[in-house]
Amino acid sequence: MITTKTSKRSKRRRVKGFRDSEASKEGINPLTEKYWYQRYNLFSKYDQGIQMDEEGWFSVTPEEIAIKHAERCTDHQVVIDSFCGVGGNAIQFARKGCHVIAIDIDPAKVAMAMNNAKVYGVKEYIDFIVGDFFALAPSLKGDIVFLSPPWGGPSYKDIQIFTLELLKPTDGYALFQVAQAITPNIIMFLPRNINLAQVPELAWLSSPPLELEVESNYVQNHPKGVTLYFGSTAAFPPRFSSDYL
Repeated sequence: MITTKTSKRSKRRRVKGFRDSEASKEGINPLTEKYWYQRYNLFSKYDQGIQMDEEGWFSVTPEEIAIKHAERCTDHQVVIDSFCGVGGNAIQFARKGCHVIAIDIDPAKVAMAMNNAKVYGVKEYIDFIVGDFFALAPSLKGDIVFLSPPWGGPSYKDIQIFTLELLKPTDGYALFQVAQAITPNIIMFLPRNINLAQVPELAWLSSPPLELEVESNYVQNHPKGVTLYFGSTAAFPPRFSSDYL
């Protein structure tokens, strides 16, 4: 198992009075207001027509991290985004030159993801599907599966150690096995407080065990999540992060 860390130190100035007024005009509610202040970290082209719903505000992968995920892919690979939400990751995979199959069970989210992909000029590289990943999985073919399942909303931060069993709509082990039946090359984005002791167990679901890299993800020095890279998506040669030594 190898580990890495990503970080970004640049900071944006806040003009709070102006932003509060603008947020009010956009109908931002108290639950999502703090995420709205980070909107350019989520989508750098936010002002060009990005669409979000309430869940999208706290579940979309920050753009800097989504770009890191996409860097593990190569041109012309087929990437299956199993829970695409409003499209943050699908967009970056497509910008890398991959063909993306973006799936979400919520038609409203798929419509927003299509709009957002159009904003970034990559809509033609993404096949959007409204459906249940688990029902579709047996018929799917791809080079990489990206898994960013629901974490249960902002309340995940209140859990001291987040376990794989807490993922939705099924536990992380069952989800990983469904993806593994498609390809051993899997990228999995998980909460920053994930139980790291469980992580190697996923690699051991294969025989021989899959190559594994653990990456701690930060935006402006704030921890945002942990990414697991399996199979060919794991970096070589190994790089180590002091976070896990």
